[in-house]
Amino acid sequence: MLSVLIWVPLFGAALIAFWPNISGKTARQLSLVIAGGLFLWSLVLAGLFDPSNPSLQFKEYIPWIQPLGLNYYLGVDGLSLPLVILNGLLITIAIASTDLFISRHQLYYASILLIAAGIAGTFLSQLLLFLLFYEVELIPLYLLIAIWGGKRKGYAATKFLLYTAVSGFLILASFLGIVWLTHTLDFDLDTISATALGVSSLPLTTQLILLGGLLIGFGIKIPLFPFHTWLPDAHVEASTPVSILLAGVLLKLGTYGLLRFGVGLFPDAWLVVSPWIASWAVVSVLYGAFCAISQKDMKKIVAYSSIAHMGYILLAFAAANSTSLLGSVMQMVSHGLISGLMFLTVGVVYRKAGSRDLDIIQGLLNPERGLPLIGTIMIMAVMASAGIPGLVGFVAEFIIFRGSMEVFPVQTLLCMIGTGLTSVYFLIMINKAFFGRLSEYVVNLPPVQWRDRIPAMVLALIIVLLGIQPNFLVRLTDASTTALAHTQPLFANHLAEKV
Repeated sequence: MLSVLIWVPLFGAALIAFWPNISGKTARQLSLVIAGGLFLWSLVLAGLFDPSNPSLQFKEYIPWIQPLGLNYYLGVDGLSLPLVILNGLLITIAIASTDLFISRHQLYYASILLIAAGIAGTFLSQLLLFLLFYEVELIPLYLLIAIWGGKRKGYAATKFLLYTAVSGFLILASFLGIVWLTHTLDFDLDTISATALGVSSLPLTTQLILLGGLLIGFGIKIPLFPFHTWLPDAHVEASTPVSILLAGVLLKLGTYGLLRFGVGLFPDAWLVVSPWIASWAVVSVLYGAFCAISQKDMKKIVAYSSIAHMGYILLAFAAANSTSLLGSVMQMVSHGLISGLMFLTVGVVYRKAGSRDLDIIQGLLNPERGLPLIGTIMIMAVMASAGIPGLVGFVAEFIIFRGSMEVFPVQTLLCMIGTGLTSVYFLIMINKAFFGRLSEYVVNLPPVQWRDRIPAMVLALIIVLLGIQPNFLVRLTDASTTALAHTQPLFANHLAEKV
């Protein structure tokens, strides 16, 4: 049941890449059918999923490379299922928002489907197989930026490639260290967790070194300050569909990996470093917010806002209780939806107005000659990102702050300042771009087609729906995050103090 999410897009990518003389229209339609089918299949899995069971479900196990202890082992739980659904949705949105006359269409759509397979495999697998899928998306995304990007696309793509390669090396080194030092000689996460010579039996210094590799490796991918510098360049130079995927799901590979293998495998070491991680979260939140305030490019503002909002997830990991970890998964989904919608609307503005510079464009809410619908949806996305009640962003951030306040009150309050700053930089952006008299530089804007409107309206509807009824997401995740939290010494100590 899970292999479908990996192998169908892989076969689809191969079919599109090697189909002789396939037209751009046919390649687009085939890609849309595959991506839409993956999204629907993930919803079917959600319907069959038992939310009360925190363990991996729908397991698939096939022996692969026995001398290395490497097996084809897939499974999904409440930590990964919401992200699998998000992947299917945003891949579909990205393909739907692609230019109808994209150049080199076979390579383009094949690369998108390869990314879909790699992301799905990452969320469904463990340890070394996780890393293999983690690296699968590297080359396709590099090509998508380097070929279909902006003026400095080569620089941005190379920077992304180098940073991500270092990230993968550090994660690989930590995984190999875990297996070698625990003497399991098996890359099965269940085996490592169950063995008497598990990670917790290692000296604390050794645990901290291994955890440090994961923190930096996944910190580059998330990205966190000071490993963030590749992200703004990649977003600015990437096309709109690629930015949607990059912010919506690819950054979540870092947060998911840190939750699964950092918080999950190193509870003792996590207890030692958690205060420092909470402070790191504060730095990322405030740094990202202040950088966003200083930007003139709408895309850079949204890119730096991603750095700030990823800091909230790190704060939740630091607290490591059932409430904060639940909020962290909800924030991954929330940020994926909201950032995807914002990059989508910014992309429409750029295509129609010819600029993203706030000193050039203004008055785009003009009902006759502007972009009133896109502007309205953009304002709603900004409100969701700023944590306005009734939208999914508020629910996710509130749960994170509620759980983290009990453990790290000072750091939580400082991160809440970041929420206020979100309102500041997005209010500046909205006020300059959409209000006032329509700029003389952007008159006679072409009409917005329904192929631009429908993806934006779908994302906006989901953001409102999950904001009004977040239990759709909570029920999938709650059991798994609660089970993970009960393995944390910090959480256990806090419970004992309350008793």
